[in-house]
Amino acid sequence: MAVNTDLIIVGGGPAGLTAGLYAVRGGLDAILIEKGILGGQVVTTYDVENYPGFPEPVNGSELVEKMEKQAVRFGLKIKTMCEAQKIEIKDHKFYTYTCDPAEGPIVSNALILANGNLPRKLGAPGEEKLAGRGVSYCATCDGALYRNREIAVIGGGDTALTEALFLTNFASKIHLIHRRDKFRGEKVYSDRILAHPKINVIWDSVLESIEGEEVVESIKVKNVKTSQLTEIKLDGVFIFVGLAPSTAIVKNSPQLSSIVNEEGYIITDETCKTKIEGLFAAGDVRAGNFRQIVVACANGATAAHHAYHYIDHIKTQGA
Repeated sequence: MAVNTDLIIVGGGPAGLTAGLYAVRGGLDAILIEKGILGGQVVTTYDVENYPGFPEPVNGSELVEKMEKQAVRFGLKIKTMCEAQKIEIKDHKFYTYTCDPAEGPIVSNALILANGNLPRKLGAPGEEKLAGRGVSYCATCDGALYRNREIAVIGGGDTALTEALFLTNFASKIHLIHRRDKFRGEKVYSDRILAHPKINVIWDSVLESIEGEEVVESIKVKNVKTSQLTEIKLDGVFIFVGLAPSTAIVKNSPQLSSIVNEEGYIITDETCKTKIEGLFAAGDVRAGNFRQIVVACANGATAAHHAYHYIDHIKTQGA
């Protein structure tokens, strides 16, 4: 049986939660659908240092919990562990189908996609085989498993640097492998990395392969300037080489194919509106976005604001 609502929000990270907050405060009936737990990439962040209003670092999970409580207090309905799999557009309404075949579509006047990103895979030999058995993409999730063990971190951006610093709370030694001769991350993190006694930076190098039968036993690292290959014995590999848009729902929805660019990110204007009337996108899934929590929240507020006016216009016309 179909459920009717004013607005559907797909994705429960900061963009989606902020969109939900602004929507329900504006008087809309809104449902947020999240395929896993709320928070997106933020819940995998141990310390958030640059979110306004927190003089001291705030744990990512704690920040998301506060966002959730605030939105729910104003009446946002949230469905977690519920994946939105396909969207159809009929008579200017959006039909969102979830992973529950017994549940009919959720029908809405407008829709906000706030799906966020997923960790990008490196594609190195052994990576897929040993995923979850020494290969990880989340330091907060798996760091404690490597207490007093030797590990590697792959990457040179902000995520790689902050996660490597967090992992020093557990690992005995960290090999930080970066393909260039300087980091791409912020200087404050670079300085901490270079000064940390547990971290060994391996410049101008790439991960050639991950070795092991049942679990990670070693990695092979190739110097991109000399082509020298080095094997390092260790217990774990944490890969932070960027993110990819979580837009499987767009691929499963032929009517939405025109809203993404060649990288899979959703194209919008400054109001977070796509080329499809009533369809908006917010947060890291937007093309060209500065991928920060505060920007995602701003996108969520912007998308909800313009969705409200779109829905109000439809209701006024139909009155």
